Amino acid sequence: MNWITKVLKFGEKIKTAIKKRPSKEEIANSDWTSCCKGPVLKKELEANLWVCDLCGKHHRINCKQRFDIFFGNNNYEILQTPLPKDDPLNWKDSKSYKDRLNDARKKTGQDCAVMIVKSKIDNMNVTVGAFDFSFIGASVGAAEGEAIIYGIQHAIDNQNPFILFTSGGGMRMFESLIALSQMTRTTLAINELKKNNLPYIVVLTDPTAGGISASFAMLGDITFAEPGALVAFAGKRVIQATVKEELPEDFQKSEYVEKCGFIDLIVQRKDLNKKIGSLLSILLKKNSAISSVSNEASEDTAQITKTAS
Repeated sequence: MNWITKVLKFGEKIKTAIKKRPSKEEIANSDWTSCCKGPVLKKELEANLWVCDLCGKHHRINCKQRFDIFFGNNNYEILQTPLPKDDPLNWKDSKSYKDRLNDARKKTGQDCAVMIVKSKIDNMNVTVGAFDFSFIGASVGAAEGEAIIYGIQHAIDNQNPFILFTSGGGMRMFESLIALSQMTRTTLAINELKKNNLPYIVVLTDPTAGGISASFAMLGDITFAEPGALVAFAGKRVIQATVKEELPEDFQKSEYVEKCGFIDLIVQRKDLNKKIGSLLSILLKKNSAISSVSNEASEDTAQITKTAS
């Protein structure tokens, strides 16, 4: 047996091993996922709000999971947002954009990457939006822009604060300039929200990057973030190659971005409802978190009051 035959046989063994590996769909539908110590049961993660007990990693969650954690199971009403025409540019590369949209809708059960709901926090009416990263990377196209604008208009019409949980890699390339225009449209809508003196609270989740971080994600009156969330515009390697310097290991993590002043407070997922509720009570001067029976403010309230001021 010469060396060429040996190489060919070795190649066949590799192909066989690759074929035996589970597909992405099989992994997604299994009872397991991976974290710091290897495989972990999804049920265990779900019981802990999809946060790892050992390393504290906040795993990505879909919109309904987000709202169930934030408000309580089904303690909210989903709003039907406008849905523009699919694939206005008839985009096709290795796969047509329409097929990508159909696959994403089947996978997530959503019409677009953004879901808008209305509910209450401490008896205060709120309008809230969230992104689902599993919907084409939570990239923003016309439908996502319309959903955000609809949510803001709903907040203005009902005089509600608007809260947005951001995620995603940026604007959707399949819609080209139509997607890029959503940066301007959402910014103008946020300006209208602020003209009405309504709070705009942003919660940065993993990952928030690209055109999302360059527009509505960085325009909040107060900006929270989950621990360990990637918050960036360009990728770390791109920046490193541009500045010709080694960057810190935690570069673009929420903890690093907080030190640079772009984030007001990093909050554990389980504490977000309480923290945002306390903040809104200050901003709206309701359920006074400032003046309690005793004059001694709690550490949390003092920190939030400082952030709000």
